[in-house]
Amino acid sequence: MRTARKYRTDQGRLRSRTDQARRDLTALPRLVRRRSAISGWGVYAGQTIEEDARIVEYKGQLVSQAEAWRREQRYLPRQRIWIFNINGRWARDAAFGGNIARYVNHACSPNCYTDVVGHTIWILAARRIREGEELTYDYNTEGLAGIRCRCRPRCRRII
Repeated sequence: MRTARKYRTDQGRLRSRTDQARRDLTALPRLVRRRSAISGWGVYAGQTIEEDARIVEYKGQLVSQAEAWRREQRYLPRQRIWIFNINGRWARDAAFGGNIARYVNHACSPNCYTDVVGHTIWILAARRIREGEELTYDYNTEGLAGIRCRCRPRCRRII
């Protein structure tokens, strides 16, 4: 009898954690993809987003750094950055299995930042973001991509 009660208690805890995770995911803000003045497509806030709120998970195929480098060589001639480095061993390639987060553009003065938790990459609000505002974060490529930044007229940074 004691074992059955412990099992029900454990199941209840697991269920409440699962319910909390679902609530957290449904609490993510509404986003809209449309043409961007910065570059190609962009992601826009479909509602006001509060500072430090999780906005979207950056999804994509988990690949080794060696494979990420090979793929990046194919993307860069098209002026695209789809690879997000997680650590010295792993990266995410949003060209395969990516979501709307791959369309968040770079800016030198962004309104978002990223947080890597294990192999999960989150984009969060660096400040309060108004509805209709384009989401941006700093790609932190240190110029390795060789792409001219287009975040504002006359920006001289190379990403």
